[in-house]
Amino acid sequence: MTDLTEKQISSQTVFTGKILTICNDKVRLPNGHEATREVVRHPGAVAVVPVTAAGDVILVRQYRYPVAQKLLEVPAGKLDKGERPDACARRELEEETGYRAGRLEHLATYYSAPGFTDEIMHLYLARDLVPTAQNPDDDEFVYIEQYTAAQIKELLAAKKIVDAKTLIGLLMAGY
Repeated sequence: MTDLTEKQISSQTVFTGKILTICNDKVRLPNGHEATREVVRHPGAVAVVPVTAAGDVILVRQYRYPVAQKLLEVPAGKLDKGERPDACARRELEEETGYRAGRLEHLATYYSAPGFTDEIMHLYLARDLVPTAQNPDDDEFVYIEQYTAAQIKELLAAKKIVDAKTLIGLLMAGY
């Protein structure tokens, strides 16, 4: 098999923000030619599918500025430096929904959009939920919504859920 590896020649940081860094990299292609790659560097994130004892799913609805829409999503958030994915999943679940997970099961780890970002997403299923208190970040406004398994299937069939991590999470959790 031919080596498909692209080798970095140089990298220039174009932007550094609170959540991500954008780089403009020059690479050598397998055929020896050079190309440019615009790369969004991200610290990684988690997503959690919270399921009640009755099999209902807890989702959050929030406004997403880049797409100018209120989206229905599983709770999720970025990893803090040095934070373990399971610890981040527990933290984000409680912050966004006001529930603590008695059991947390790892479902998958995947790249969200490897064509332009190195963001890696760790997906979990949360069960044995215990109500606590919702505590979102200061710049985060989320509404908690609860759906039966039948309602989730209806939402999916009607294409009312358009967020990738939520689609993957619900499908991986068996909905």
